[in-house]
Amino acid sequence: MAELITTLGPKRADELGVILPHEHVFVDLRTPDTPGYAQADTAAVVALMAPFLEEARSRGITAIVDCAPEGVGRRADILRAVSEAAAFPLVVPTGIYREPWVPAWANQASEDRLFDWMAGELQGEIAGSGVRAAWIKLSAGDDGMTPVEAKILRAAARAAATVGSAIGSHTIRGRVVRDQLDMIERAGYTASRYIWIHASADEDFTLNLEMARRGAWIEYDWIGGAPDAIFIERIMRMLDAGLGDHLLLSHDRGWYDPAQPGGGTPKPYTYISDVFLPALRAAGVDDATIRLLMVDNPFRAFAR
Repeated sequence: MAELITTLGPKRADELGVILPHEHVFVDLRTPDTPGYAQADTAAVVALMAPFLEEARSRGITAIVDCAPEGVGRRADILRAVSEAAAFPLVVPTGIYREPWVPAWANQASEDRLFDWMAGELQGEIAGSGVRAAWIKLSAGDDGMTPVEAKILRAAARAAATVGSAIGSHTIRGRVVRDQLDMIERAGYTASRYIWIHASADEDFTLNLEMARRGAWIEYDWIGGAPDAIFIERIMRMLDAGLGDHLLLSHDRGWYDPAQPGGGTPKPYTYISDVFLPALRAAGVDDATIRLLMVDNPFRAFAR
């Protein structure tokens, strides 16, 4: 039976409803060599962020995928504390962000070492936190993968194949996604377990279609950060192409930022529920399709 691995244990589809597939609870966008990087008082993070999860639950949101891997301040111990305080499941990744955020140890590590590390977190726990990684989050440069990013991706494809997990990548250009899918398939894995994060950032919509037809998930995850009409147009075109079952919707919001006084000013996870879904319904999208986009698709994309 497929299960979604969360900070509160594995969850079946019948235990969940709406899932937001790309949000953040704790992020540090400074590079890992910055003094104070990823350091914060856990109680302070809980105090700021738990109410945002509780507010999300009041809108019918039942789980959030946290998308911070190594390199941008991943703290699975803090995520677990916030999750338990709010009694709200979070879905946490293994994996490494792109250069220049790649930690020094990963720059130096062999592909086999990276495979062992990611496979270990997918099967065991993240750095003694008691949290098992549910999926792999990566990134790639806008002009193509660097040798280090390619090494990480090859290791990720092998690790994901060991458990059948998803690989999501912050990749702005669809032509780079094409290269990533080629590499994943050469490593013996499948495009159907790949999530193109920030797919709407590429102005060439035909690349969204190409990657979806190849089997990849297409994620529109800046909703609330750009005019709704942009996303509604793309969603309608994906639905018209018969590719609604390859589509994911989220905000890319939150988060506690340890580089800012008091963690900064997070944005709530409720714009889609409060504003965007009513607009989508007004554009002619029926409730069954909205359930597909907000409930069924994210579970299928991230469960294993």
